[in-house]
Amino acid sequence: MERLFHPRSIAVVGASPHLGGGKIPYYQVIRGSGFQGPVYPVNPKYTEIDGVTVYATLDDLPEAVDLAIVSVPAQLALDTVRSAAAKGIRFVHFFTSGFGEVGDTRLEKHLKQARGKTRILGPNCIGVHCTASRLLFDPFFRQTGVGKAAFLGQSGGITSNFIRMAQSRQVPINKVVSYGNQIDITVTELIAYLAHDDTVEVIAAYIEDIKDGPRFIEALKQATAVKPVVILKGGTTEHGARAAASHTGAIASQHHIWDALMRQNRCIQVETFEQLLDVVMLATSKKIPTGGRIGFLGAGGGTSVLLTDLAYRNGMCLPELDQKIQDGIAKRIRNVNTCTLNPVDLGAYGFDFHIMAHTMQVMDDADNIDVIIPYFSLDFISTFQNDQIESGPHIIVETARRMRKPVMPIFSRFTEDDLHLEEVRIKVFSIFRQAGLPVFSNIQDCIYAVKEMLGWSRSSQTQPASLLAAQGGQACVTS
Repeated sequence: MERLFHPRSIAVVGASPHLGGGKIPYYQVIRGSGFQGPVYPVNPKYTEIDGVTVYATLDDLPEAVDLAIVSVPAQLALDTVRSAAAKGIRFVHFFTSGFGEVGDTRLEKHLKQARGKTRILGPNCIGVHCTASRLLFDPFFRQTGVGKAAFLGQSGGITSNFIRMAQSRQVPINKVVSYGNQIDITVTELIAYLAHDDTVEVIAAYIEDIKDGPRFIEALKQATAVKPVVILKGGTTEHGARAAASHTGAIASQHHIWDALMRQNRCIQVETFEQLLDVVMLATSKKIPTGGRIGFLGAGGGTSVLLTDLAYRNGMCLPELDQKIQDGIAKRIRNVNTCTLNPVDLGAYGFDFHIMAHTMQVMDDADNIDVIIPYFSLDFISTFQNDQIESGPHIIVETARRMRKPVMPIFSRFTEDDLHLEEVRIKVFSIFRQAGLPVFSNIQDCIYAVKEMLGWSRSSQTQPASLLAAQGGQACVTS
């Protein structure tokens, strides 16, 4: 698998000087991505592209490349695989569709029989992304450093969405694979590989079906023993399964069996794409909660009450702060519409970044708190403390850097039709994320992500242990 992610040379079959036409311009994207090895265009229709010689077939290449990316009609796929096998090419990625997802499993069988020692990724997928080797398929990918997160997607669209959304949330990407119909290379193999990849700290996946249940479970066990695995399952209903079959030729399994297997093997299951990104963002943060004793601070009592309800329903708690901690918080505020117990309601002081930073610092010394969640309301900060918009977020970041406990800001925005507020939100969000803080837009997303991460880490041998909440979520998860 190493040469799939770090190929020394690449051929693009179906390369064209013309962009568009219903296919990704792999040749141009890879040439412009910073990939260091040779990239050979292959297409009998052309003699050169941008001054580079175009080869008529794979047979004409000057070397046996590690990876051939193929965008040709399905009827040419079998001849392409035969040529790749004869040439000694290690991997062939088929962007091409028109196979099992439209009922033509016979062609898929022929491809597998003809491949020899050549491995096939796909067909019907957008392929491989590796930040380290600069093997990319998204022309707008802008991350430079090597990240911590890996994603495996059975859907090319979901895979592309992951890259775009991860970048916008500044989730650091390491490797991404769109694997499609998985007639040869399966999600099982990819999980097994990533389980032993020390540069990857969290594995996320969108899965519609698996090909070998026992092997998949074994790979999952290996992976979840050392790092969190977050899975979004497609086709969990009868109608969704039917859609999956027409999408990638997936064969659905009974969802209650799948659900039980995932829970038994410590896999984090999510129900939405946004939840998947939330958990991955938390898993790749600099400090991760090791217990469910929450310290919450912000302005306004209603939000504090709602978060408290959510926390207790999900097996977490908000312990009352001891008097010394409360006195420390009270030094910067007056006893007017405020409460220092926990949740800490700072009233109108909660719009002041300086007061918020002071309160966070004091709460860091509380022995009965595992994670600190400051709540920022962009609507009110921009109204009452607009002078702090530029400097305030940096004060929070610097304070969080000095603290022992993880800080997980919630940065809410309720006005949805103001471009200036949106610009401010993006700016502040970026400052927090560049500092490695996980940032959530509402209380439910934050609590959900904490619950799922604690659910994985509680039985891990490589992470600080956490105690599972009592039945009904009434007991507190502690460190």
